[in-house]
Amino acid sequence: MIQIQLVDKLKNYYELTKPKIWYLLVFTAFGSALTASFLFDIPISPVTWILLLGGVAAGSAAADTLTGYNDRDIDAIMDRTKDRPIPSGRVSPRNALIFGLILTAISLIFSWFINIWAFILMVFGLFDNIIVYSKWLKRRSQSNILLGGFSGGAPALIGYVTVTTQNIEIGIVMAALVFLWIPTHIWSLALHVKKDYQKANVPMLPVVSNEKTSVRIIAGTTIMMVFFSILPFFFNQFGLIYLITTIIFGAIMLALSLWLLIKPSERASWTVFKFSSPYLTAIFIAFIVDAFFH
Repeated sequence: MIQIQLVDKLKNYYELTKPKIWYLLVFTAFGSALTASFLFDIPISPVTWILLLGGVAAGSAAADTLTGYNDRDIDAIMDRTKDRPIPSGRVSPRNALIFGLILTAISLIFSWFINIWAFILMVFGLFDNIIVYSKWLKRRSQSNILLGGFSGGAPALIGYVTVTTQNIEIGIVMAALVFLWIPTHIWSLALHVKKDYQKANVPMLPVVSNEKTSVRIIAGTTIMMVFFSILPFFFNQFGLIYLITTIIFGAIMLALSLWLLIKPSERASWTVFKFSSPYLTAIFIAFIVDAFFH
């Protein structure tokens, strides 16, 4: 019985970190580090891998835990989030706060032992997500996702500077790609669950703008993201593997956004949201594979 209770408690804290979110962010850090390693023939030691992946995982989990702590009142209102660990009562707000702060400390310690750039970026990412996005902007401004989106690109840049600062524009572009991905990903979800955000009085784009305007903006951000993803090909560091991947997955992404633009529906917005994560994953896999054969 005690073992079952312990397992359930661990599951609750694991769920509190929103693993589906930090899995992808950790992968962008892994992808950018491996890409830099292959491009410049710089080996990455096992200890560095532990510090990088452990630090980014802890930092991303900390951000998700502490934003969950900040949002516990609105999470209790929305149907999509009311069963999360804090609003459902499975984890107390106090324990969630302590857990989030412990994860924050781990992420900062790990990044400090990588290098000063990784540490600065970790501090920036945590501050932008927990304070700028969740505390200051989420309930006040429709630009919350845009200004809070910088933190989403931080793991990719942390991964890159862990290996090198050579050709730093490559790492910046990889981080910028994640930044441009966030509006399409979040706003398509917000369009799908618009009533929830209205109920909680959160000024997401689909709440403060009509459906026609919202789908136009989502389509516009998708076009920006797809065309921006082709940019690395012109750095002379990436070749046909990368280019072909971005064209194929970009075309699918554009087609889905066009579907949403022409025939707005919950199904279309949900499909755009669900495909956006595999899209970003495919782009980072293309970075890795192309760099390996560079």
